[in-house]
Amino acid sequence: MSKQEILLETGTNEFEMLEFYLDEVGSENGEVERGSFGMNVAKVMEVIESPNLERKDYAANPCFLGTIPLRNIVLPVIDLSIWLGIERNRHPHENIIVTQFSNSIQGFLVSGVVEIHRLNWQKLIPPGKFIRHLKTKSIVGMVDLGDHFIQLLDLEHIVSVLNPKAVEENWKTSVKATEKYKALIADDSPTIRKMLEKNLTNANFDVQIVDNGGEAFQFLMDIKEKVDTLGVPVTELLNVIISDIEMPLMDGFTLTKNIKEDAVLQELPVILYSSIITDELRHKGDSVKADFQVAKPDMNKMAKMAIDLIEKR
Repeated sequence: MSKQEILLETGTNEFEMLEFYLDEVGSENGEVERGSFGMNVAKVMEVIESPNLERKDYAANPCFLGTIPLRNIVLPVIDLSIWLGIERNRHPHENIIVTQFSNSIQGFLVSGVVEIHRLNWQKLIPPGKFIRHLKTKSIVGMVDLGDHFIQLLDLEHIVSVLNPKAVEENWKTSVKATEKYKALIADDSPTIRKMLEKNLTNANFDVQIVDNGGEAFQFLMDIKEKVDTLGVPVTELLNVIISDIEMPLMDGFTLTKNIKEDAVLQELPVILYSSIITDELRHKGDSVKADFQVAKPDMNKMAKMAIDLIEKR
């Protein structure tokens, strides 16, 4: 078992990030400017050298470079510089980062790879005005390493935009609660928050949405104060917590661990979801006592599972 798995199992709010870069041609003097980016190591299979693919004029999206054979799979390759609106300074030894998440495998073309950093989610600054001209929905936050910043990419958002029909199909639900329930949703992706809100609202939920685990925990602390003031069970104010795992400030594992160790909040069922949940990795959510885990893209199960957990209690 890797150190990363041990850290995530114990809910210490840490993760590993692969740093890579895109070299951009400067607009004024033509000099190369290096932009630093990152992705969660849990989604990375391997890094290979690019065979210098050329963009296909007939591609549905200009960032799609086609496919290459990789052992027993056909690997679709996405040019991240085109997606992010960067004029990349090309060189002959670029890399493709091969990733696996949400039951899909794809490669991302980058200028080069730097190293792996072990970080605390608290060091990930939520996106805001500091993001420059890039597509902000693709950036979930920034990490300050002292001498430079790293922008962490939302890979799920990129893939969902490139294949919207598949995503929409995976979010359909026909269930409806017989009474109005209250749900707290924590996710740093605007795209996922919007789809979850629609999914649960249609299932007869009142939905409270926060952007990250830190905000979720503060919301729950406020709920605790109201419980104490009003003298009512916590389930009078909230019925279920639905949380992503990868989030700035506090990840879903740590949020769940804090909830389940709290004498008041532990009565609330917690559903964790992520593109990195697999049969092999479910023990991480089990170790922090999550009531249920949903792997993206199986998000159509969310409303039904939330209703089942609430009504069992």
